[in-house]
Amino acid sequence: MGMQVRASYHHHQNACMPPTLPVPSTALSLCSSSLSPFIRSSSNKINLERLSPGLSFFSSKITRTKHGVVASSNVSAPLWDSWKPDNTPASSPSFSDIFWPSAGAFAAMAIFGKMDQILAPKGISMTIAPLGAVSAVLFVTPSSPGARKYNMFMAQIGCAAIGVIAFSLFGPSWLARSVALAASIAFMVYTRSTHPPAASLPLLFIDGARFHHLNFWYALFPGAAGCIILCLIQEIVCYLKDNLKF
Repeated sequence: MGMQVRASYHHHQNACMPPTLPVPSTALSLCSSSLSPFIRSSSNKINLERLSPGLSFFSSKITRTKHGVVASSNVSAPLWDSWKPDNTPASSPSFSDIFWPSAGAFAAMAIFGKMDQILAPKGISMTIAPLGAVSAVLFVTPSSPGARKYNMFMAQIGCAAIGVIAFSLFGPSWLARSVALAASIAFMVYTRSTHPPAASLPLLFIDGARFHHLNFWYALFPGAAGCIILCLIQEIVCYLKDNLKF
């Protein structure tokens, strides 16, 4: 009895299924031609961009994620990364990288100190703080934009002149310092001569009474004149570093 039930069930199940009919070749060609705008001829894949414009966004996002490209602007570096030193192997300084910049800075300050002794009767000093910052830029990062000769001399002369003008207009006040610093930054950006040490020259003139008698000569001395000496020392240091490797 059970065998008959299973046989009849199998018979009815097959009876419910539609018969398989051969599909004419003309129908296949008609179907492929109607979907041809949506099928890539090279790989016979459905073109999502043509089929639905909304799917192209998800398709491109999946592709970028698969290949490791992050297109979202919300992804940023960890908060504390900028507070940590660069620990890459290329950032490890050698003894030569430490010795020659230090030797150049020592030679520069020794020369400026000797010049101070000569210029002391005139009340002029070559050992000013901005030149210390210039030494760090020239000897430590000689390939940085701030070490370019154009940036250096354009910013040194322009910012020093701005300090003299601000002092003559507003005197030794907070307004003179604020206007001078803002104008110096605007000058460096406009002339494409960004040189951070030059931004302190206006403040040095406004607050330093020993330079007031120089008036507009301050634009050339001691800042620009000191940069010439530093550039000469830098050339000597670079030559020694290349030929005396240790």
